[in-house]
Amino acid sequence: MSLINPRVDIAFKKIFGVEENKDLLISLINSIVSPQDQVSDITLLNPYNPKNFRDDKLSILDVKAKGLDGKRFNIEIQISDEADYDKRALYYWGKLYTEQLQSSDDYSLLSKAIGIHILNFISIPESPKYHNIFHITEKESGFLYFTDLELHTIELKKFMPNSHDKICDLITKVRNSLDIWLAFLTRHDLLKADKLPKELDEPSLKKALNVLEVMSFEEAEREMYEGHLKWLRIEANTLKKAEAKGLEKGREEGLEEGRSQGSKNKAIEIAQLMLAKNKPISEIIEFTGLDASTIKSLTN
Repeated sequence: MSLINPRVDIAFKKIFGVEENKDLLISLINSIVSPQDQVSDITLLNPYNPKNFRDDKLSILDVKAKGLDGKRFNIEIQISDEADYDKRALYYWGKLYTEQLQSSDDYSLLSKAIGIHILNFISIPESPKYHNIFHITEKESGFLYFTDLELHTIELKKFMPNSHDKICDLITKVRNSLDIWLAFLTRHDLLKADKLPKELDEPSLKKALNVLEVMSFEEAEREMYEGHLKWLRIEANTLKKAEAKGLEKGREEGLEEGRSQGSKNKAIEIAQLMLAKNKPISEIIEFTGLDASTIKSLTN
């Protein structure tokens, strides 16, 4: 079992952002984009370089690539839920689109830019889907006019909300090539390259698992990896505490509701006895605390 977590951004870039693993990045991109935007080869625009971590510990860990037809791709995995992440995603897309041109270039040279954001948190609670695709469309007709803008959000927590699931639970979620990659990102700890179930028996996944097994970090890389891994652990512990608190609160509320219901049932029994003895409703209200409509319903 690998000790490296591919959801940590530095590990993610070391897997998908190097020349020798371009086939993995191509497979990941093609599992996300439409058939019209599939790529057969790519050029890495900011390949992973360990030297960056010795010189600059604030290195950007997104992966930028260009297809043969000029389309640009920006792939980023985001560990923690930061404020205004939607604005950041749009800003990244804007840079990806505009940096294609030099000052004297013609606008016709601009190619489609596709932002892909893999999120380790739920960013769009309004949508039950884990994969959402955004364009600019006309408000009333839905007509897609600005075709060069496309943003994808992939929320890992929606794909695999329960960290205690077993391999059989994981298999039931796999329906397409993107699901295979999400299985790798969320539960690589359950997978072994030489013992994959048929639903996950795919060459790119085998290679990615093998890359994880042999991955190592230099000192500066390891320092960043450990620091970012803490964010994942803190988030996981926070969720566990919230779940435990929620269960305890639910138990207390259930007990209180039970006590309340028991008291009401007892009051109804007393009211029925008083009604049988023709006691006035005003006296029954005072004695049991029940409202007049409840007592009248017992009379009926």
